[in-house]
Amino acid sequence: MRLVSFEGVWRREIFLNFVLAQQTSRNRKILNEQLEGLKAGLEAVRSREESPEEKEAWWLLNRAVVNYCGSAVGTVAANDPSTANHMLNYDQVFIRDFVPSAIAFLLRGESDIVKNFLLHTLQLQRWALANLDSYVTADFWTRRKCHGRHTAVEPRADSSTSWEKTVDCYSPGQGLMPASFKVRSVPLDGNNEAFEEVLDPDFGESAIGRVAPVDSGLWWIILLRAYGKITGDYALQERVDVQTGIRLILNLCLTDGFDMFPTLLVTDGSCMIDRRMGIHGHPLEIQALFYSALRCAREMVSTDDGSKNLIRVINNRLSALSFHIREYYWVDMKKINEIYRYKTEEYSHDAINKFNIYPEQIPSWLADWIPDKGGYLIGNLQPAHMDFRFFSLGNLWAIVSSLATQKQAEGILNLIETKWDDIVANMPLKICYPALEYEEWRIITGCDPKNTPWSYHNGGSWPTLLWQFTLACIKMGRPDLARRAVEAVEKRLSDDKWPEYYDTRTGRFIGKQSRLYQTWTIAGFLSSKMLLDCPEMASILICDEDLELLEGCACGLSNSARIKCSRRAARSQVLV
Repeated sequence: MRLVSFEGVWRREIFLNFVLAQQTSRNRKILNEQLEGLKAGLEAVRSREESPEEKEAWWLLNRAVVNYCGSAVGTVAANDPSTANHMLNYDQVFIRDFVPSAIAFLLRGESDIVKNFLLHTLQLQRWALANLDSYVTADFWTRRKCHGRHTAVEPRADSSTSWEKTVDCYSPGQGLMPASFKVRSVPLDGNNEAFEEVLDPDFGESAIGRVAPVDSGLWWIILLRAYGKITGDYALQERVDVQTGIRLILNLCLTDGFDMFPTLLVTDGSCMIDRRMGIHGHPLEIQALFYSALRCAREMVSTDDGSKNLIRVINNRLSALSFHIREYYWVDMKKINEIYRYKTEEYSHDAINKFNIYPEQIPSWLADWIPDKGGYLIGNLQPAHMDFRFFSLGNLWAIVSSLATQKQAEGILNLIETKWDDIVANMPLKICYPALEYEEWRIITGCDPKNTPWSYHNGGSWPTLLWQFTLACIKMGRPDLARRAVEAVEKRLSDDKWPEYYDTRTGRFIGKQSRLYQTWTIAGFLSSKMLLDCPEMASILICDEDLELLEGCACGLSNSARIKCSRRAARSQVLV
């Protein structure tokens, strides 16, 4: 028995088939044209004069490079000599941390390290052996080894050193990318006189709190697209193993579940904020990266008969996700006033307060904080819950990926400019605003001593966010804002030895537990400088508005269209 909607389904099917046919021929032409423009941009980047701070940053970034079998495969999270005996996992290569490093290397024309990183992390991706027969042998799914400058694949008998990691005998889903990996030297075939290098990934089974790296696969897809756009090496995207890796990540994200919303449902600590901070549910950062990864994957998935259904599913999800975020996550003065007057306990298709939000949830600081001209996307939305905190990364990436509308994107930058002293202050940018304090801090963080108010993820200032801020400003034609932020901190970052994060409401103190010589602080600064000097290079990461996708959306952004659509769908569903 199938549930079929007679009205709208066949029109949408025709439209999506049309989109699929048009994308294949159009994308290649557009990509080739863009590549020619990017080549000129790369030459401009190479020929630009660097400041003393930039020269120092490049020296430090190259020192952070990790080699495996004679080839560069990433950068460590931090190279702080003062914590050499207490490295925790800062000596590992993190997928999310390496992205700004990768962008910096790509903008400088050094693409080999990025290609190596993409392929080696792909080899560490968790794939189920049962599904491998058609394209690889089972031996592929054992730990990678190298002999000299060549890599080989051999099974390991010692399960304790296998990268097939578990938490209390439970393995994560296939397609999951590791949070990080480390290059280790182990005895060769039990011989303590000969050693080999192996890649040892961490899928969260060793992480503090055992948090799942949901964002790793999304960043991997975004970086894969950026690599192809700037190098023209589209053959990498077309490889069978890369195509399989993309599809497995998509399958993991697009799998049907119990959720009623198009957003991804995740646990606390599943993204850059990797400690308990009350972001479990549908955090904006994950949704913005999810939308961006879907847009990027749609460009890269090989177009054949077997991929038509996948692209159709992607288009459906993109359409629903963009509507959901734009309609329900956006707040400005007008929207807050609407929430303030909400009626609750509505039961109908035409409910205005769809999520049964109680007006008393509006925090006292918000009414006086939000400007008349401007707004932002809230941090989270669930039944009877709106998280009104401003999360920088989610809002910035919503601009970069065009998840936010043009008007909303302008509103976000207007808010940042108006509230500069709160969000940027002495050190850009606040990871979230405001901080959790007093009883809220105790209940939501569990009294986390690292996430005390205005520190670390709880309102700390993270200079690595500069490169994402720069991208958003360039996309919206406001590079002046990004330049203002970069120029204000250029010398200070160098004098302070490139800290991981800053504390206090205005970011005046180096974080109490902040690592120095933090690689993504260094790389974020370098990427921002190069992007500001050659703004056309931002196109490797930016997604423009997809008007065809909007035309195919079953729901419009007006109340009348939404009500009409839901009523029509309800009437036309029959069992056959």
